[in-house]
Amino acid sequence: QVQLQESGPGLVKPSQTLSLTCTVSGISITANDYYWTWIRQSPGKGLEWMGDIGPSGIADYNPSLKSRNSIRRDTSKNHLTLHLMSVSPEDTALYHCARTPAWWRTWFDYWGRGTQVTVSS
Repeated sequence: QVQLQESGPGLVKPSQTLSLTCTVSGISITANDYYWTWIRQSPGKGLEWMGDIGPSGIADYNPSLKSRNSIRRDTSKNHLTLHLMSVSPEDTALYHCARTPAWWRTWFDYWGRGTQVTVSS
């Protein structure tokens, strides 16, 4: 059974870097048929695709984030990380990781429950 679990600090101060981890079980994150995605959800903006990382380890990013984010993977731990730099209160959101079939990259078939992040001084 595929499971994803996000973790990270609940509170981050403005201008700091937010770092989150998504631990995946039930499948290797290097499996050829899937990408691994970070999505966030906030009351004002709805769902926002932040980026994903594919079987080759190459990541794609939402250009609206202006290169503030980076997605990496640790294959030895079977987890993904998201780093978001220079955060502001607008980055307050529920952050999810999700699995994306390679043949349908706008569909997310497994989701983590999400981790709430608040940006505040």
